[in-house]
Amino acid sequence: MDSKIVLITGGSSGIGKSIGTYLSKKGYTVYGTTRNIDKYPNFEEFSLLQMDVRNIESISSAFKELLLKEGRVDILINNAGVGITGPIEETPNDEILNVFDTNFNGPINVIKGVLPIMRKQNSGLIINITSIAGYMGLPYRGIYSATKGALGVITESLRMETKDFGIKITTLAPGDFVTNIAAGRYHSPVLKDSPYEIPYKKTLEAIDADVDGGEDPIMVAQMVLKIINTDNPKVHYKVGSFLQKFSITLKKILPSKIYEKILLNHSKL
Repeated sequence: MDSKIVLITGGSSGIGKSIGTYLSKKGYTVYGTTRNIDKYPNFEEFSLLQMDVRNIESISSAFKELLLKEGRVDILINNAGVGITGPIEETPNDEILNVFDTNFNGPINVIKGVLPIMRKQNSGLIINITSIAGYMGLPYRGIYSATKGALGVITESLRMETKDFGIKITTLAPGDFVTNIAAGRYHSPVLKDSPYEIPYKKTLEAIDADVDGGEDPIMVAQMVLKIINTDNPKVHYKVGSFLQKFSITLKKILPSKIYEKILLNHSKL
């Protein structure tokens, strides 16, 4: 059988690059996307296509190019995303809209582009990369949590709407992994004399410590391969440390105020 064709949005760095490199070594034909392909003239791990998930024409152009090269798309991994931190009150509206446009609208745009292709094939797998942060409202990360939580919920709807087309759709929620996500994250500035100044600064320090102490992103790639090789994928998957995955279980079983206190303690608030 010919090698399966995999498209990974946001594949030029971080978790996306790790997934693509791993799947390439496993014999898959991998294409990653990036908003600015000129920034990666020496990228050799797998092929890159230019795509901005916020732009419909850019998505359409990338799929046309991929179909000309390969004639099909077997697996889509919606990985492109951006981070954001800050007090909700002090986060600029344009930054909020940008994160939703990338983390939520973006995957939907790409799914709209690939569904007609996969429906014609009567086969396909879509893995939406969400986040363990999407299962809970985190202090000073509420916007990010909201984008990933929304993507998880809409995936549940998509699974039911596409069940008759031979297309499988699932989510994979990573916890903290050692990547360069912090470099591209939008930080609302810590404003002197702001009522949020001290607690927000403490939370930023805790976030950076969590990322620095995160797991190897190869774990995410290995879980992606496991999902690919699963005949009937579950609705949601999680990957990360035991405590991070267990935090989702705790939210289900603990009274909400007790769970809130645990989150506050973790953020040193």
